[in-house]
Amino acid sequence: MAATVQDSCKEDCVGPRLPDRSQESQLDKGARPASACVPKGSRAAGGGLPAADPSSPLLRAGPVGSSADGAMPELVVSALLAPSRASLKLLRGLLWLLVYSAAAVAAAVYGCIALTHVLCRPRRGCHGRPRCAAPACLVDPSLGEHGFLNLRSSGLRLHFVSAGRGNGPLMLFLHGFPQNWFSWRHQLREFQSHFHVVAVNLRGYLPSEAPKDVDCYTMDLLMADIQDVILGLGYSKCILVGHDWGATLAWNFSIYFPSLVDRMVVVSGPPSSVFQDYCIRHFGQFFRTNYMFLFQLPRLPERLLSMSDFQILKSSLTGRKTGIPRLTPCELEAFLYGFSQPGGLTGPINYYRNIFKNFPLEPQELAVPTLLLWGEKDPYFEVALVRAIESRFVPGRLEAHILPDAGHYIPQSHPREMHQYMWAFLQDLLASSPLSGAAWAGDQGHTHMQEAQQPLRSHPGMGMCM
Repeated sequence: MAATVQDSCKEDCVGPRLPDRSQESQLDKGARPASACVPKGSRAAGGGLPAADPSSPLLRAGPVGSSADGAMPELVVSALLAPSRASLKLLRGLLWLLVYSAAAVAAAVYGCIALTHVLCRPRRGCHGRPRCAAPACLVDPSLGEHGFLNLRSSGLRLHFVSAGRGNGPLMLFLHGFPQNWFSWRHQLREFQSHFHVVAVNLRGYLPSEAPKDVDCYTMDLLMADIQDVILGLGYSKCILVGHDWGATLAWNFSIYFPSLVDRMVVVSGPPSSVFQDYCIRHFGQFFRTNYMFLFQLPRLPERLLSMSDFQILKSSLTGRKTGIPRLTPCELEAFLYGFSQPGGLTGPINYYRNIFKNFPLEPQELAVPTLLLWGEKDPYFEVALVRAIESRFVPGRLEAHILPDAGHYIPQSHPREMHQYMWAFLQDLLASSPLSGAAWAGDQGHTHMQEAQQPLRSHPGMGMCM
């Protein structure tokens, strides 16, 4: 893949450029923004977190350290604030000391696991085998049409799969790690008769563009991506469905862009602020998600996960306690295909490398009508997190169900139960919305998405090693 260098962002922050631009949407034919990564403290046009309200009395109050009569010198204010600032720096320093100490322990444990896999399967070697062709199930036409959409805010190209265009409101699916759009295969088939279903590959997950720089995976940039996808597909709101990391993104998006989310379905993933507070009070949750500490280290996680042909990822996806029941070899290859390409693991792991940068997070109130599905046997998240999430919700806006025999991958392990809950949750919405979904579409309608669609088989990068 040819690389495109943006003017105001490092080369690593742009990622591989997909060569075929012949069928981009009309929305994307304008000038591309100068950077795929927005500097901290700024907001890209059309994306990012909401800017401060200029009418706020806090902004009219003048600079900190001054009063109406100038009686409070700035030096005195600085002196008064010095203990608080020192305490905050000490707290952050202690946090990172604990994080990197835990990362060293996790690296030792996962290093032993990876080495054991290599010794048990010496023919696989210490590297992952690159997959030179997409498995057949990844290009199954019954799941929908493949296309690419340029994002207005960043200029990045995201890959998506779409079905049911014109059948109803937009239902947008956000996947987790270590997966991709294919994790929604059952839902794409189930809901395309009444919805326009779209499953995206998030930034960093090939064949979507994958910037290498860690700062390209901050929460505000990821929020801008989701906003650009909804508007770029020609809609003014959507039903947002997320699992794992996709669930975390969905929670945050519903807080900062509530007008773009009519309903939300969240599976096996807590809001960031709830997860932070819960972990502080329940230390055992840290052990369930110990891999987060390993992922704070540079380069080593990618190396360990790829050893013995990605055996750690294979075990996570197929293990009796952690994996997906009845996952076929072809379906497993559908998840490993993108990770096996050069740099395929760096983008997804960069999501984790940003999670401690905003500590501590402010408590947030959740208000968008939401269906929450949780597995009682989830090996990564404790069931008690559901109660912690409920405590942050506006009463009457959350419907939560704990599936007794389910683990972490509910959309694939228990699709029938998930679909039943979703149809019931969306029943009144379907009754009040026209089948055409015209009330959900923006002024641009569906023209952008239609022109952006293209068969995945025809893309030159999908049939060869990247």
